[in-house]
Amino acid sequence: MTAHSLRELPSVDRIVSDARLNAHAGSRFAAAVARETLADIRTRVGEGAAAPPFEAILEEVAARMDALLSPPLRPLINATGVILHTNLGRAPLAQEALDAMAVASRSYSNLEFDLASGARGSRHDLLEPLICRLTGAEAAMAVNNNAAAVLLTLAALASGKEVIVSRGELVEIGGGFRIPDVMRQSRAKLVEVGTTNRTRASDFDAPISAKTAAIMRVHPSNFQIVGFTEAAPLLDVALLARERGVLLLHDVGSGCLLDTTAYGLPPEPTPQASIRDGADLVLFSGDKLLGGPQAGMIVGKKALIEKLRRHPLARAVRLDKASIAGLAATLRIYLEGAGEEKIPVWRMIALRADAIAVRAIAIASAIGTGASVAEGRSVIGGGSLPEESLPTHLVSLAARRGLNANAIATRLRASGVVARVEGGCALLDPRTVAPEEDAAVVRACIDALA
Repeated sequence: MTAHSLRELPSVDRIVSDARLNAHAGSRFAAAVARETLADIRTRVGEGAAAPPFEAILEEVAARMDALLSPPLRPLINATGVILHTNLGRAPLAQEALDAMAVASRSYSNLEFDLASGARGSRHDLLEPLICRLTGAEAAMAVNNNAAAVLLTLAALASGKEVIVSRGELVEIGGGFRIPDVMRQSRAKLVEVGTTNRTRASDFDAPISAKTAAIMRVHPSNFQIVGFTEAAPLLDVALLARERGVLLLHDVGSGCLLDTTAYGLPPEPTPQASIRDGADLVLFSGDKLLGGPQAGMIVGKKALIEKLRRHPLARAVRLDKASIAGLAATLRIYLEGAGEEKIPVWRMIALRADAIAVRAIAIASAIGTGASVAEGRSVIGGGSLPEESLPTHLVSLAARRGLNANAIATRLRASGVVARVEGGCALLDPRTVAPEEDAAVVRACIDALA
C-alpha cells in the first residue's frame, strides 16, 4: 500500500512545469522547494498517511515558496496602548529618520571617508557632535544596542578588575539577559553591595580597593522597588568615586532627553543630568524614549571614549550606515526643539485624554454594534517608566455568543491589528494608533466581529 502510494506522487519536473507557479515555473528555486515538499510527503506516507492529490501538492509547494519569498517583518497596527512595545519593535521612527535611512541605504556615502583629505575617516565622528551637544558630554560613540554598550565599556575599562554594583540594580532585561551575565562576558568581576531595597553611598565605599575599576549604577528601568527604600544620589556616588580614584559608570537605560514631568509622569533620568552630576560614562538606548533606531550610546570623558573606540570589540558592535543616518536625523530633531511634534513616541505621550476620546468615539461609531468606549490607561513600556501610565479612552469590543474576546483579538491580529484583552473584552487604544490608521482599524474590527 505504501509503495503504491509513493508511485502515485508526481515528479519534480511535472510540478515545476505547471504554469500556476507563475514566474517561478521551471526555476531552480521551484525545483528545490518541490524536492523538499515531496521528501516531506514521502515521510508522511511512510508513516501511514494517504498520498495527496496533485493539486494539493502543487498548493503546498506554492505556499512554501510564498512563505520564503514574503518579507519576514509584517507591518502591524499597535492598538495595545503600550507606547514602547518591545515585541512590536519599540519606537516607531520619525519621518525624517526614515528618509535619512533610505538615502543612506540607496547610495554610497562618507561613512568612513574624510572628504577634505580623501583619507579614511571614522563613523563615530558622524554622530559625536550631535550627541555631545544634547548631553553636554566631552565625547560620544554609538554601538548597536545598550547591552553592547555595557559589554564594550566593561571589557575595555574593567576586564579582570572589580566593578561595584548595588544589589537593587542587578537587573534582568528582556530575553533573560542579566547584568551579572554581561559582566562575566566582559571578564569584569562583580562586587555586590547594599541590599535589594536600600543602598547608601557608604556601601559603595567599603569594598573599594586596588582591584576596583569602577562603580556602576544601573537604572532599574523595567521594575520598581517601593516601600522602605533608599538609593544613594548619583552626585554623592560621583564625589566618592572621584575621591577614591575609580570610575563611575551610569546605565540610564531609556535615553530620555525630555522632561517627563511635563507630561504628568515621574522624572526619568536623563543622560545630560547624569553627565552634569559627575558620571564618567553614561550609557543609554536609542530605540526607547529617545525614539530613534536601535542603538546604544556611550557618552562622557574623551579619554575613556578613545579607549572604547580602540578596543577590538568596538568593531564587532558598531552601527551600520542606515542606523547612523536615522539616529543622526532623530538627534537633529531634538536640537531643533521639535521632539514632541516630530518624534512619534513623544507625540503619543503628549496626547491628551480628551483628544483620544474624540477618536475613540469616532472609531466605535464607525464599527457599530458591539463597539463602545471606555476609560483606561496607556503605558510607556519598553523598559521605561515602569508601572507608570497615562489616562486614555479605549474602544471596547465585547464578546458575544460563539466569539469570545480572545477569538476577536486573534481575528484582529490576522488583519494586522494588535489589541489587548482585559475583563472579557478586546480593547484598542487610539493613543498608539496613528490617525491615518484609524480606517484600517475600523475595517479590521468590523471583520473580526462578523
